[in-house]
Formats: sequence, C-alpha cells, structure tokens
Amino acid sequence: MGSVAEQMVEVLRQAGVERVYGVVGDSLNPVVDAIRRAEGISWVHVRNEEAGAFAAAAEAELTGRLAVCAGSCGPGNTHLIQGLYDAQRSGVPVLALASHIPSGQIGTGFFQETHPERVFTDCSTFCEMVSTPGQMPRLLRVAVQHALGARGVAVLAFPGDVAALPAAGPTGSSHFLTEQAVAAPPWGQVQALALALESAATVTLFCGAGTRDAHEEVMKLADTLQAPVGHSLRGKEFIQYDNPYDVGMSGLLGYGACHEALHEAELVLLLGTDFPYDSFLPTRRVIQVDHDATRLGRRVPLELAVHGDVSATLRAVLPLLARRGDRGFLDTMLERHAKALETVVGAYTRDIEKHTPIHPEYVASVLDDVAADDAVFTVDTGMCNVWAARYLTPNGRRRVIGSFLHGSMANALPHAIGAQLAFPGRQVISMSGDGGLGMLLGELLTVAKHRLPVKTVVFNNGALGMIKLEMLVSGYPEWEIDNGDVDYAAIARAAGIPAKRVTDPAKVREVLAESLERPGPALVDVVTDPNALSMPPKITAAQLRGFALAAGRTVLSGGVGRMIDLARSNLRNIPRP
Repeated sequence: MGSVAEQMVEVLRQAGVERVYGVVGDSLNPVVDAIRRAEGISWVHVRNEEAGAFAAAAEAELTGRLAVCAGSCGPGNTHLIQGLYDAQRSGVPVLALASHIPSGQIGTGFFQETHPERVFTDCSTFCEMVSTPGQMPRLLRVAVQHALGARGVAVLAFPGDVAALPAAGPTGSSHFLTEQAVAAPPWGQVQALALALESAATVTLFCGAGTRDAHEEVMKLADTLQAPVGHSLRGKEFIQYDNPYDVGMSGLLGYGACHEALHEAELVLLLGTDFPYDSFLPTRRVIQVDHDATRLGRRVPLELAVHGDVSATLRAVLPLLARRGDRGFLDTMLERHAKALETVVGAYTRDIEKHTPIHPEYVASVLDDVAADDAVFTVDTGMCNVWAARYLTPNGRRRVIGSFLHGSMANALPHAIGAQLAFPGRQVISMSGDGGLGMLLGELLTVAKHRLPVKTVVFNNGALGMIKLEMLVSGYPEWEIDNGDVDYAAIARAAGIPAKRVTDPAKVREVLAESLERPGPALVDVVTDPNALSMPPKITAAQLRGFALAAGRTVLSGGVGRMIDLARSNLRNIPRP
C-alpha cells in the first residue's frame, strides 16, 4: 500500500495535478520523495514558497484546474500565506500542503513550531490536519473537492513523520467534480429584473469578472437598452473588446466616462462584479446579478438582487425586453468618453522619442502593440496596474492577471512562472515594477533554472511609485520610497537570462520586439520617469482626505493606448440626423 505520502501523490494525480510548487525540506521530504518516484507529476523548485503559491494561483486561474503548492514546517509554510490569500480572494482552486513538526513535539514549543491548521484559516475555504494514517486518503479528497467546489484555497496540514508512516488502507479512486452547475435565476427575479429595466429611462451596465462567459449576452442587452457599458479592472479583459458601448473603467485606476455613466443613469445594473470601492458606485436604484448569493448587496443597497449566472440571467431576461430606439443617453456618454480620452492622450504622445527618462505609458503602449494576440500578461501591483489597465488591449484571447483583489506586491514574476508552466507554448509577459521584482528577485533564478521562456519587462522608475502617489494626494511628504538606481538587466544576465537595459526611448520598440521573439527567457529593464504618477487632472479638498477619494472620477490621467481609437470608432457609429 505504500506510505501516507505516496497516497497523497496518488490522489493528486487522480485530481489531474501535474506539478507541485515549493521548496524542499525536512518535514516535506516524504512527500517530495514520493513525487520523485511518481510518474506524471513533477516538483517545481522555486526560491520562496510565497512565489510557489502565486505560481499555483496563476496556473489555477488560467486553467480552471486544481494547482498545488507546498511548504515545510514553520517558516516554510508560513511563507505561502501571501500567495494563498491572493488565490482565495481571486476565487481559484489551489491546494496547499503544509507539513508540520514531528507529531510527538506538537504543543511543546519545538523548533519551527507553528500551528498551520490555525494560521491558514482566514485565507482558505478548508484547513485541517492529518494526525493519523487512518484519515488518509479521505481527508485529502475532501480538501481537493473544497478547493474545486468552492473555487478557493484548501490547506492540508500534516506532521512529516505521519507522512512517512505506512498507509492504513488502499488508496482506491474517486471522481472529482470539476464542472459545476450553472446557477439559473428564479423566474420571479427574472420578471422583476425585466420590469425594472423596462421602466427605467436610462440604464448603465457595469461588468466584472463574472461576465467572462457572457460577452455576447451583455452586448445584446446593451443594444436592446441602448445602454453604456463600463467595467471593473478584472472585467476589462472579458468585456471591453468588440464593444461599441464601452465607456471605460471605474475605480482607483479608472478612465473615461464610466463614472458619469454610473451616476447619471436612472438605473445601474451590476453584472458579475463584487467591486469593492463602494465610494465609486451610486447608492440608489442599483440592481445586482451574481452567481454567489453572499455577494449580493454587500457593497451598496439594492433595489433588486438577482441570484444567477450572468449569462443564464441575461438569456432569460432578453426575450422580455423591447428594443429601444432612443440612443440619447448612450451617445452622450460615448461622446464624453471619447473627449475624456482625447484630453489626456497627449500625456504620452508628445516628444515620446526624446523624453528621458522614458514615459512608462509609452513603454506599455509599445508592449501592447508588439505582444502576441494570445499573450498572457502578469501585472505587478502598483503603477504597473495603471499601465496595464490603460494600455493593454483585450481581444478575447489575451489574458491579464494580477493580485487585483489582495494587492500584494511582487506577484507578477511568480504568476508568470505558473502561467508559463501551464502553457509552455504561449507567450507570457511579466510587467514587473522595480519594487515588485526586487521583493522576490530570487525568482529570476527559478526562471533561469527551468529555462522558462518568460519575458520580463521591468518598469524601473527607481521608486515605489504608487506609494509616492498615495503620499502626495494625502498631503504627506514622500519619504523612504526610493529603490535606488539598480541595473536589473545586469542582474538577469548574471543569472543566465539574456537581458537589455533601455534608457533611450527610440530603442524601446526594437528591444521589446527582439526580446519577445527570442526563444527562452529574456528581461528588458526600461528606465522610466519616476514623476509619471498619473495624477488626477483636478484634486478637490474632499479628494485629499484619502487615496480612494483622491483617485477622483476619471482618476489617474495619462494616455490610454488603443482605447482612444475604439472610442473614436464608436463615435463614428453614432447615427446622425
């Protein structure tokens, strides 16, 4: 029957797991050795368990399948916590194997003693400890199904000596549920939704990540209601492309006319979004549709709560609606949106080939242009979020992932590692800030060791740019945000990764294109302007009370790449008398 550790690995293989991310060590050794001897599963050696958890989160987000990370007792598994919080809040299925000190020493203050069954409770949907061989393999199967069923993190803790013990019984086999039922809304809620939409003179749709499989239905609804369509950051990649009703994004990184469309419409329909920044949302005449009933109404009061999958809900309500002929509100918002983008687009178009340090907006715009149509972009928290939100052009095939809900620094490169291992033939680009890259710099060694063809683009402004912005708009003097003048290209080359440093804006396109086309890993270190902080065009006294308010209506100014072309195109499609 083998050992408990061998049972663990066999169950993981039954669940379709192909790799485990982590750092080997003492209490994990029985599991690591079982992986060494098993077929169809491998160990991915990262330099920090935090990176392993981020990598697993990216793999799970892109594939929808279970991904696994592991940490040895004490510090080994507590390092996992940032990446696990990220996975839990992003709603992706990740299993963490957290080994423990010898079972006979638990509770004695032994070397490296922690209590993983307590530590990980807040960042998981399931967290339990295997204390005896008799609990296996059942408890691991329960953990796997929690991760898959609840779309979140499951943690299985176990003392290393227990993992090495003989199994108490045969492993057997069990089928894991990977495809879930689609939540159909109650008919009464569908009728109430139709009545509310029909009775409102003007409607705005605000879309989040829950519209991933509902692009066609959202466009049909917008056409029926002649409604502008805005989106959150996580909804951008699913809803902005092929969208003649687009009015931009709301929130801290927002742009365009989305804020105005939300606040001037008679009725707002939130579709598949748990948008956390309630100060940007209207507080009256709001309807929310979500497959997770616990999210309904937790941001703003609702006129109507609809429990259902977005796509299923819209398919149900559309036949009940009559198509409107009045485009007045929609056309007004489209015109405002285009005007807003026209006003700020000059921030990166004037003298771009002469301005040094290089405009980061320009770098992001060129990167968007030269990247593959099905590229996966991983984005560091901070100013890289701004550039990704404004310059990366979605097309239905590209993916953009980041720590958009947990907001952890240093996520981009570890996310890229997981994305590249999940899709070895796909172009994966890490948009790394110098602050984020410096925090988990050792993961360049992971990229080099595994010869992963990850392309890392460093937006190197020598500072914690978002923190600088927060300090400025809050009235604090900037302090201790300087990262120094670091040549990350030299560091990458020392690690065995081909790399170039760019200080001349005229070289940006050439170097980016060449680096993306070469086989294997590559890094481009672009020295960017530390003063490109995308301040709001106007800051009111109220906005100075904090960053959430300081972000304002159109929030961070600066160009928005191809989005201006989309806005102009939409204006050309407006019927004229």
